[in-house]
Amino acid sequence: MLEELRIRNFAIIETLELEFDKGLNVITGETGAGKSIIVDAVELILGGKADVSMVRAGADKATIEGVFSLEMPSKLNLVELLKREELSDEADPQFVTLVRELRSNGRSTARVNGIAISQEVLRSLGDLLVDIHGQSEHLTLFNPPHHLDLLDRYADLMEMREALRTVTTHLTETRREIHGLLEDEAAVQRRAEMLRHAVEEIDAAELLPTEDEDLKKERNRFANSEQLAKLSAEAGVLLNGTDDARMQISAVDALARISVLIEKLAALDPALSELATQAENLSELAQDLAGEITDYAENIEYDPERLNEIEERLELIASLRRKYGASISAILAYGEKARKDLDAIENSEERLTELRAKETEMLMQIGAISADISKVRKSIGEQLSKRVVTELKDLRMERTQFEVRLEHTESPDGCFVGDKRYKFDYTGIDHVEFMMSANPGEPLRPLAKVASGGEAARIMLSLKRVLTQADHTHTLIFDEVDQGIGGRVGSVVGEKLWELTNGHQVLVVTHLPQLAGYADKHFHVRKKVVKDRTATEVLALDDDAARVRELAEMLGATGEGSKQSAQEILDEARTKKAQTPRLMTDTSSKQPKLL
Repeated sequence: MLEELRIRNFAIIETLELEFDKGLNVITGETGAGKSIIVDAVELILGGKADVSMVRAGADKATIEGVFSLEMPSKLNLVELLKREELSDEADPQFVTLVRELRSNGRSTARVNGIAISQEVLRSLGDLLVDIHGQSEHLTLFNPPHHLDLLDRYADLMEMREALRTVTTHLTETRREIHGLLEDEAAVQRRAEMLRHAVEEIDAAELLPTEDEDLKKERNRFANSEQLAKLSAEAGVLLNGTDDARMQISAVDALARISVLIEKLAALDPALSELATQAENLSELAQDLAGEITDYAENIEYDPERLNEIEERLELIASLRRKYGASISAILAYGEKARKDLDAIENSEERLTELRAKETEMLMQIGAISADISKVRKSIGEQLSKRVVTELKDLRMERTQFEVRLEHTESPDGCFVGDKRYKFDYTGIDHVEFMMSANPGEPLRPLAKVASGGEAARIMLSLKRVLTQADHTHTLIFDEVDQGIGGRVGSVVGEKLWELTNGHQVLVVTHLPQLAGYADKHFHVRKKVVKDRTATEVLALDDDAARVRELAEMLGATGEGSKQSAQEILDEARTKKAQTPRLMTDTSSKQPKLL
């Protein structure tokens, strides 16, 4: 719901701040006062096309800011989009702020919750937040894909569509694999040969997971065997001594003698017991060290043949690493994948036959689901058309024809429906479009080609009333919905708009006092001149006296008679509102429910 709207230096608006009600918000005022400019500003923050002429003369930039509260059921999709685009870090955001800046040099920027975004993302958010109906580019009524979604939500077909989406996704994957198997045969054979060579080369190497590290250690020992022998022998002499009588006592013997001496000292002075234990441990460790270094020295050998073998093996591993992976584990993984790919190629004919059968089965399944969906669309579409025509009669479009048209396109690659094949996507085989004829004798044509701004607004009003439970857009804006209608019908339009406000926030720009009488919140737009500059200001009419004055002026006079008529309009609207239930969403039924 649009909670607040702030506008700075936009067209003839210098500064404007509005707070809207959750019910029926009506904007009135003289022609040229700036009513539609407010709608243009809303459209701009929803991703509409920017025009440098919108910047107020003499200003550097125009700024429009809208604060929206997130309402169910559209909240789920809105929150998903905010999370996907990283525009909110709240687990359950309640509000979203949209800002659009248009500079006098033509540059335009957009932000959501203070984060700069593209116009495409802004437009995606705008489509979920607001529907603008009238002479607006934002009119979803003229968008045929939107017709399909409206009809399917109205007909409770979204679950069946999701099931169809699942099957079509699997079909896409299957067809992708088939295409891969049908690539140029020579290219396939070249790849098979490459894979076969890789598998044979890796298998022939008989690699072990840590073999390269073990070989490097062994190579290091052989390459340094002379130095290792010299150092270990010297260490052994120091530890064990030699047979030369002139050699000083060995380290092992010296530590043993030290241990005996300290043990004798400890016998005389128990305070040295701990030192005696340490000396004994050192003596034993020295003996163990001497034995191990002696064994190591005796086992050192120099084997040039083994060293050559190691070098050759490491070079082989290095060659395989350059071709297939940075480690032995990566090489082995590449070999396993190559083996599987090779098996797939060598068994491609068998696999292709299997995939073709699977493709046909899914095409038949898609055809069956699509046919069922199409039957429901046809039946519910006829009901929808009749109800829209009934609504239009109340809006002085009694001779208008309206039809939900379903068309199919045959395709040799399509799904099977009976003995024919039809083009399809995840929504089924139907192309759905709302068609209209505004004048007797004229053929039905797409809405975008025949509906004027006022007609489009009234058609959308009729659709919104019929499709209340199917429409997920919470805020509806109607501009020029009263074009071409008189006061009596204006009261009907006002009543119908007010009935929508249980499930929607509604904003209306109107010239009809009979419609304005139904407002839950009434705004009056007027122009004023300050320091020789024209500016728009908006007043919230919060009391009956102000509303009566405005309704009287809309009737074309300000005398007591006009004021009496205005009061009667206001009283009649209140009586109707008290007697008339609002439309509410009832997802268990295909009909709007009365509250």
